[in-house]
Amino acid sequence: MQEWGNESDEQLALLAQQGEKRAVETLLNRYKSAVRGRARGFFLAGGDTDDLVQEGMVGLYSAILDYSSASGKSFKNFAYLCVTRKLLDAVKGSVRQKNVPLNNYVSIFDPDFEGLSQEQTPEEFLITTESRAEFWVKIGKALSDFEFRIITMYLEGMSYSEICGATGKDFKSVDNAIQRSKKKLQRVFSVHP
Repeated sequence: MQEWGNESDEQLALLAQQGEKRAVETLLNRYKSAVRGRARGFFLAGGDTDDLVQEGMVGLYSAILDYSSASGKSFKNFAYLCVTRKLLDAVKGSVRQKNVPLNNYVSIFDPDFEGLSQEQTPEEFLITTESRAEFWVKIGKALSDFEFRIITMYLEGMSYSEICGATGKDFKSVDNAIQRSKKKLQRVFSVHP
């Protein structure tokens, strides 16, 4: 009987793709608290966070099946993108009135966003949501795995000391990663006349 839990995420994803159910279970268990944390980034007026957690877990399962080490990205970052996309898809689907409670979600990571308002049409809301998804994809392509993790924490409002604690890196490493990321992202998102 094989012991599970010492393999890297990338190794487990490969085993899962080869039909090892325990590898799937191990990855789902490793990431369930991260999925729950990401789902908490959205508030469902009249809904339940567990609904979004379930959608996020579906995104994680898709990441397990679709991950390819040839992409050059870590499983962790790929999973984060898949979970985020699935959560955004759930929000987009709610605009179609399938899931009525999702129609009034508010992201707690974006203080300027007020949700679907009286003045905003469903089409405008959908465009805003798609723009956010494209934003995260561009960031994922422009940054290294480490920079992506650091800038994601930074954009979610974590302080330098919290990021240092979460990553085990010193202040200077975190600051350097944030400064490099800012420069790379300025180049990616700069508008040339």
